[in-house]
Amino acid sequence: MDYLRNKYDIIVVGAGHAGCEAAISCARLGAKVLLATLDVDHIALMPCNPAIGGPAKSTLVREIDALGGVMGEAADATYIQMKMLNSSKGPAVRALRAQSDKKQYMDYMRNIIENNPNIYLRQACITDLLVNEGQVTGAVDEYGIEYSARAIILTTGTSLNGKIFVGLKSYSAGRLGEKAAYGLSESLIRNGINIKKLKTGTPPRVDKRTIDYSKMSIQPGDESLHFYSFKPNRPVRPQYPCYLTRTNEQTHEIIKANLDKSPMYQGLIQGVGPRYCPSIEDKVVRFSENPSHHIFIEPEGLGTYEVYIQGFSSSLPADVQIKMLRTLPGLEKAHVIKPAYAVEYDYVPAVQTTHSLMSKNIKGLFFAGQINGTSGYEEAAAQGLIAGINAFSYLNNSEMLELSRSSSYIGTLIDDLVTKDIQDPYRMLTSRSEYRLLLRQDNADARLTPIGRKYGLIDDSQFKVFTDKQAAIEKELSRIKEAKISATDEVNSLLSRYGEHMERGMKIAELLKRPNIDYNVIKEIDANTKELNIPFDVFEQVEILVKYDGYLKRQEFQVEQASKLDKFKIPDDIDYSSIEHISSETRDKLSKIRPKTLAQASRIGGVKPADISILMVMLERHAYSRV
Repeated sequence: MDYLRNKYDIIVVGAGHAGCEAAISCARLGAKVLLATLDVDHIALMPCNPAIGGPAKSTLVREIDALGGVMGEAADATYIQMKMLNSSKGPAVRALRAQSDKKQYMDYMRNIIENNPNIYLRQACITDLLVNEGQVTGAVDEYGIEYSARAIILTTGTSLNGKIFVGLKSYSAGRLGEKAAYGLSESLIRNGINIKKLKTGTPPRVDKRTIDYSKMSIQPGDESLHFYSFKPNRPVRPQYPCYLTRTNEQTHEIIKANLDKSPMYQGLIQGVGPRYCPSIEDKVVRFSENPSHHIFIEPEGLGTYEVYIQGFSSSLPADVQIKMLRTLPGLEKAHVIKPAYAVEYDYVPAVQTTHSLMSKNIKGLFFAGQINGTSGYEEAAAQGLIAGINAFSYLNNSEMLELSRSSSYIGTLIDDLVTKDIQDPYRMLTSRSEYRLLLRQDNADARLTPIGRKYGLIDDSQFKVFTDKQAAIEKELSRIKEAKISATDEVNSLLSRYGEHMERGMKIAELLKRPNIDYNVIKEIDANTKELNIPFDVFEQVEILVKYDGYLKRQEFQVEQASKLDKFKIPDDIDYSSIEHISSETRDKLSKIRPKTLAQASRIGGVKPADISILMVMLERHAYSRV
């Protein structure tokens, strides 16, 4: 029994969303995994927003599920509200969002971990890495206990040298109520890994019994449910509302009058904060023309009175926060359970890793989650899953999983991290993908389930669900391309309700292309379609493929054109300093990131098209490999 000798295949450091996906994927593939965490009662904790999904993030969750991860399954099992955002817009920007029961989500994930015989859970602070000749061999905890492993995945979140700020007061912590992790940053530095600092924050929590919801706008869930996991028979649970209130002039005046008490504005925090999730004081200062800002009141779970004040992140003093909150309609008598705070922490810029998320300097060492400079549970979980798959592949000398930008949002996320030298906490946005019409949340299974199957995380039953669905889509597409609807008076009478009219009979697919016509209308006017009772997930795909056929083909052509640069492979040992006719800035960036292909080189900030042309000529002249 190797675990009695502290000998494992893989060590995962941290049990947040990245760590859970990493440990579970490695264990399901057959590796013996030590999962080390600062607090075993905080596994899969949602220290910020108690929710999963939203714009772009929902696509990440569906992709995680399609590859064989667990976040979507856990979100489906523990939601207290499901809502499809942007439902009136095109499929590329629709986004599912689940308000989760925070405690139930943690319990669900811990149950998966504790019921996997390949995962050995340990409450420990890892303080040092053991490295021999550029290869990781193990780790050491705060008590001096050594653990051996041939691969280690670091998923430390905001714990590394974390410092919390509430006003001008600060103390060591990775998150409120949890100690910081010390020693590991210094170990990374000793081993040649560059460390920088970032900052994030979270809003206060308030006792819901002190809130007057009658002064707020109710935000209910959807009547027609959608789910994250592609597995069948997802649970139908009661839904609970969120609420909307707003800041006002009085709120803004209090904030402006107390900026001298903000650690950010006093220069006490050196780390860069998230650009797309600013604190309330940042919003008021940066968007001074806005008379108010939306604030969402969201329940943390069914077994607690705590509610989350979405949009009210702050690092101002606790007494100032109370004054600010009590200016909001409905929160005039609010009792604060936990104050908002900012946290500054160490991270490892991901340009030091490959697309597999393995360190370029230390073999067998992988990084995933906020340690790579990202924000968000979904971004972390996606990286954790990829790092887990690749750590197992590394142990077995098998092919690493490196997803392309054209295959997935996960591929886009990782490519941005390892290529673009991100300077602030990275958040996945639909605008970050040049192929977002192809990379929708609804078709994540079609894109990635075969890959999950290849790497061993999709079992026979789930793969059968997938293949049956794809066959049903193909069958229905073929049917509607041949089946006709006649232009009868009865049909046109029904169509007139939707502002449509048929001059002649036409095939169903042709009619379905019209903007005002969807599958529900087709079922209304065509008895055969109604009798077939096509499942929603099938007719949704058919409808999108028909309606957006021209746009999809255009984007597929863009992918084909972009892939031409991917065919130019750049040798690992290339000496950029010897290349003439490109700027010294470009040489420095290429030497730092060491892109694998011309396509990746073209995405590096500051590298000009002329530089790419010179590189292409050089690669062809020296007959470097093209595949």
